[in-house]
Amino acid sequence: MQRLGKNHGGYYGEQIKIREVLREIEIAAHKFGWTSEIFHNDADFKWLALHRIPRSTVNHQPSTRFYISTGIHGDEPAGPLAALRMIYENTWPDNGEIVLLPCLNPIGLAINRREGSQGNDLNRDYLNPQSPEIRAHVAWLEKQTAFDLCLCLHEDWESHGFYLYELNPDQKPSFSEAMIAAAAADCPIDQSEIIEGREARGGIIRPTLDPLMRPLWAESFWLLQKMTRLSYTLEAPSDFDLEIRVNALVAATQAALVAATSE
Repeated sequence: MQRLGKNHGGYYGEQIKIREVLREIEIAAHKFGWTSEIFHNDADFKWLALHRIPRSTVNHQPSTRFYISTGIHGDEPAGPLAALRMIYENTWPDNGEIVLLPCLNPIGLAINRREGSQGNDLNRDYLNPQSPEIRAHVAWLEKQTAFDLCLCLHEDWESHGFYLYELNPDQKPSFSEAMIAAAAADCPIDQSEIIEGREARGGIIRPTLDPLMRPLWAESFWLLQKMTRLSYTLEAPSDFDLEIRVNALVAATQAALVAATSE
């Protein structure tokens, strides 16, 4: 697998028609029995929250509650495509309750711009939200019950391969190695010792979790403080073919779901 060499100072790879992708996601989700909710509208786009009730609920068995989001950066098209593929494949754990937000920045994806409608990085706006998209997202999240595991799907146009962030303050069993191994079947792993200015090992970053050290909160960090005690951010390398990136995100996500429901 070779890097494309297209990204110089930004993402210049393949783009997607996000309106068509979101329409297909909504149709496919309803086909497979998901419910949907709109929590924000802007510029003819609607922000969807999809919900899958696990089969175990029918038998009154305990379920594991998952949150999956993607598409918060408009120059990261692999995430919404990964969401679409996972809905179509329909291989969710029987005891997994899934809340899926397939695109948190459709305006950015429509114009291949990282930022949201007001030109700011939405994934740095969660401590004191200023953008309408994140205010709506936080308001919706505050009405939800807690999640056992949160997964935020991303891309990095500068990276040498797939990597992830683990936020795990209670030292719960880690799924990082399983996710890295699953992604490695489809995509190179970034083996750099420093990624995005943080120490990494084998494609895994375990950053500081002190809120005082975080003047800007990402979605995953807000979720850790408010909604979960285990959160992962998955980063596919944007300088590889789009299919490779989608494959890696799907494989890593499915590995985490299987690991979390097999404990």
